[in-house]
Amino acid sequence: MPAYAVIGGQWGDEGKGKVIDYLSERVTVVARFSGGNNAGHTVLNEKGEFKFHLMPSGAVWPQVTPVIGNGVVVDPDVLIQEIEDLRSRGLDVSKLQISDRAHIIMPYHVALDQLEEKGRGNSALGTTGRGVGPAYVDKVARTGIRFGDMLDAEGLRNRIEQVLPHVNAVITKVHGGEAFDVQDIFDRCLNWRDQLLPFIAPVEERVRDALSKGENVLLEGAQGTLLDLDHGTYPYVTSSSSSVGGACAGLGIGPRSVAGVFGIFKAYNTRVGSGPMPTELDDEVGEAIRQKAGEFGTTTGRPRRCGWFDGVAARYGVIVNDLTSGILTRLDILDGMKTVKVCIGYEIDGKPVEGFPAQINALEKCKPVYRDFEGWTLPTAGLTNWDDVPRQAKKYVQGLEEIIGCPLDVISTGPNRHETISRKTLIP
Repeated sequence: MPAYAVIGGQWGDEGKGKVIDYLSERVTVVARFSGGNNAGHTVLNEKGEFKFHLMPSGAVWPQVTPVIGNGVVVDPDVLIQEIEDLRSRGLDVSKLQISDRAHIIMPYHVALDQLEEKGRGNSALGTTGRGVGPAYVDKVARTGIRFGDMLDAEGLRNRIEQVLPHVNAVITKVHGGEAFDVQDIFDRCLNWRDQLLPFIAPVEERVRDALSKGENVLLEGAQGTLLDLDHGTYPYVTSSSSSVGGACAGLGIGPRSVAGVFGIFKAYNTRVGSGPMPTELDDEVGEAIRQKAGEFGTTTGRPRRCGWFDGVAARYGVIVNDLTSGILTRLDILDGMKTVKVCIGYEIDGKPVEGFPAQINALEKCKPVYRDFEGWTLPTAGLTNWDDVPRQAKKYVQGLEEIIGCPLDVISTGPNRHETISRKTLIP
């Protein structure tokens, strides 16, 4: 079955938007399966620059049906704004489908997210404050409200009346915030329904139908493997399954439907928010990478923490996702460096560490063991042919393949769609 998953192999922000847009030429459905508008994907092509937060990144291709699956939590105001922005730029969004099983980020989720993060003080997790975490909490607690609930006004109001008293008690009595009004929330939902009704559908059926017909389907992940709720650097993680397992659960398809799993890796590491990052460069080198690469969050604008490529963490991402191919982005950012380092192992108190630690305290103590690679002076920026890549840069790419145990079949050499080296056709 021709489904192909695109997964962030690190801490997110690996350039999945550009890669998904590049790969979408050969697919008919691009389906987002996890996360919320805490994710930000930037797409740059001949139609301009697009910053997506909920809309799947393949939406600019005319043959693509963009799908938001049941595993996503959706802020309707953000999605409506994205739809309006795309329309204003002459793009047809009529094919968009939102799962009737997808949960809604309510205004009180946003309030709770910000109040809870403030209450953590110095132990803050570094959330985006977009309400994503509380929406997933309500999903698990079975008190969430889904898009399908908005189709029945009477049932919707009853649902809000059941849920809101507990929410207001937490907001007012625990956090000292302001309570929300039932009528106001109900009216907002009706307004969202009026604007989004044409898009609400049982999208899982659309995805399965496309697969049964042999159509290529791209499964779009958000965030990265190391932010996965189960497999990431817990508790400094996101609230959903951002590894390949989330693709099946978040779209209602089985694992036999997935023909390939593509992991995206930056040529260096970045991380947003709190939590351990063994190769972080809190020096002029890290700052130089940040400034040259423009490493500031698409969603929040926050400066990203930068560091050398972490081969231990990347190898862990390869194993967790059972990757069939790797895709390397931002190789051009390393152009001109005299030496490029890669972490090939960890040590704690001078003793080697096996694998990628699950315990956060252990990971915080890990010191990277580096392998040095000779830098390159000739530019890789904008290259489209592997034969034109400088010898030292080729050795760096080949060294990464050896370290992580996965071929890097596609290399991005710039933000534009065409600035890509394809060493292998990933989607036939």
